[in-house]
Amino acid sequence: MGTMEGLEVTECTRCPALVDCRSRIVNGAGPEDADVLFVGEGPGAREDERGEPFVGRSGSVLDEGLRDHGLSRADVRITNCVRCRPPENRDPTKEELDNCREYLEREIALVDPDVVVTLGKVPSEHLLGRDVAVTREAGTMANAELGGEVRDVLVCVHPAATLYDRSQESTFRNAIDKAATLAGSSGGQSSLGEF
Repeated sequence: MGTMEGLEVTECTRCPALVDCRSRIVNGAGPEDADVLFVGEGPGAREDERGEPFVGRSGSVLDEGLRDHGLSRADVRITNCVRCRPPENRDPTKEELDNCREYLEREIALVDPDVVVTLGKVPSEHLLGRDVAVTREAGTMANAELGGEVRDVLVCVHPAATLYDRSQESTFRNAIDKAATLAGSSGGQSSLGEF
């Protein structure tokens, strides 16, 4: 049904529609012990092509947001609720989300981040198990049992939202700012370097 080695899902046939549509499984990227773990919805065409999450336009927005807050993609881990591209970029179905949940839970457990940041409505609702008004709740913290323990979850708008609606930009940046602060205050690398 599915094989996961460490953080990589190497083969999986749980979702027939996605198996037909994908060219590859897109696993999470970034350090295996990152303080911040971003969770998106699922790979789009570019991600499917490159085999890496958030590499299209929304990836550039995310990279820029990270950079402005003293982080880079190399400091954080980025993954998705589903690891295979849904046809026509539709939202993953509940069944597809559930099929892939075990992999996500395992990734969260192994990375053990200080904060999990949900990018957009689908991951927010999936991880918090309730309806989420993302625009209104962006930048707020919630708790959810993920990867075997209760963790801090920071709700964030999807980076692409800022491309279509400029008013979302500050909402997005504030949430990234909060994530950076949370990661920084947890005794990880300080930006002052070592004196």
